[in-house]
Amino acid sequence: MCKKKITREIIIKTLVDSLESKDYIHALWEGGAAAFDRIDEWSDIDLYLIVDDNRISDAVNEVERSLNSLSPIEQKYETQQNLWPEIFQAFYKIKDASKYLLIDIAIMKISSQEKFLEKKIHGNAVFYFNKLNEIPLKDNESMAEQLRKRLGRLKAKFDLFNIFVKKEVNRGNSLEAIDLYYNITLSSLVEVLRIKHYPSHHEFKMRYVHYELPAEVVEKLEYLFFVKTIEELQEKYDIATRWFNEIMFSLTNYFSKERSC
Repeated sequence: MCKKKITREIIIKTLVDSLESKDYIHALWEGGAAAFDRIDEWSDIDLYLIVDDNRISDAVNEVERSLNSLSPIEQKYETQQNLWPEIFQAFYKIKDASKYLLIDIAIMKISSQEKFLEKKIHGNAVFYFNKLNEIPLKDNESMAEQLRKRLGRLKAKFDLFNIFVKKEVNRGNSLEAIDLYYNITLSSLVEVLRIKHYPSHHEFKMRYVHYELPAEVVEKLEYLFFVKTIEELQEKYDIATRWFNEIMFSLTNYFSKERSC
């Protein structure tokens, strides 16, 4: 007899039942696909916890105890939080759930500056409990100022390093050339396109591009990403470089006018 797969609803209910009663845990919510109303059969579970500053390890233990009560944890992958050392994040795969249904949990100190709740960036958080009257959000500089700074860095990086693709093509080093094409040319292009069409997610790389960029832009990007030969790489490199420069020129002019107003 086949064992029934554990669903996302069962996982979330089990965690809520276990975590809400703990006085050192103040809030639990879901982000990711749930926050953008895009849950499908391949979605994982993106959960956030706020806990007392000295209780992160206790919260981790309670999360893992709860998951193990449902089904054995088959794999745990803990991330290295260089940007936010006060945040613990780990991915869990449990035995009797779909292999796609990873549980991604970020556990934050209550004093943490970053709470991942800005709606423009992280969507509409789905709260399962919130014992705090208000969750303080960090004060960010204006989005326009962030984007101006980022465009300056992107242009400087592109002007300096995009030529490395041609360097390796000229040397006949096809693998190095295509790696640089993806990591410099196309990654820079994707970011300026996101700044143009969906600026709050400009740092999301390829995540959500099919939802947040116009269909004709996605179609053109697909053409540029799929490369068969070194000759095709040279052709698509030239197209991508021109496109990047066109978008960069228009964005730089736009933000310059905005700043002068």
